[in-house]
Amino acid sequence: MTKSEFPGWHGTTIIGVRKDNEVVVAGDGQVSLGQTVIKGTARKVRRLNPGGHEVVCGFAGSTADAFTLLERLEVKLEATPGQLQRACVELAKDWRTDKYLQKLEAMLIVTDGAELYVITGAGDVLEPEHGIAAIGSGGNFALAAARAMLDTDKAAEQIAREAMQIAADICVYTNGNLTVERISKG
Repeated sequence: MTKSEFPGWHGTTIIGVRKDNEVVVAGDGQVSLGQTVIKGTARKVRRLNPGGHEVVCGFAGSTADAFTLLERLEVKLEATPGQLQRACVELAKDWRTDKYLQKLEAMLIVTDGAELYVITGAGDVLEPEHGIAAIGSGGNFALAAARAMLDTDKAAEQIAREAMQIAADICVYTNGNLTVERISKG
């Protein structure tokens, strides 16, 4: 089977919602190959603790690629303790310029409870407007749903869970089996 005939991995929806003094990152558990669900219980949201500074990360894309990026991010966080933005920018620079890393196909949502970023292989470190970031195949559905709920009295976790349910109802590459991590800065 040539690369062009290979059906490709699809899927995942990851959302980060910042409201009040809390950030919640939620991700679904579905991994699909073409039109087949390979796994429904993958954990795509992880808690890192380099140097005692907690960070929550969610990833979309190739799992091996994402794990490689998470390992690199941990090294950057250890080198710049408590400076999430600097670590993210350093990772994005490496990702864009290193010939090995350039081939990696993933995106990350990263937060320390105060800052929230999306990191891409194009060298982007984006701080989302309105305190909501979403990536993956159902990301735009989850983003729109969360934006509609942001001005309600719902907490960040409830917004993230409901937005993910809406995305799972619309996107065939997203399921309702969630991993949710909450972090606050205070």
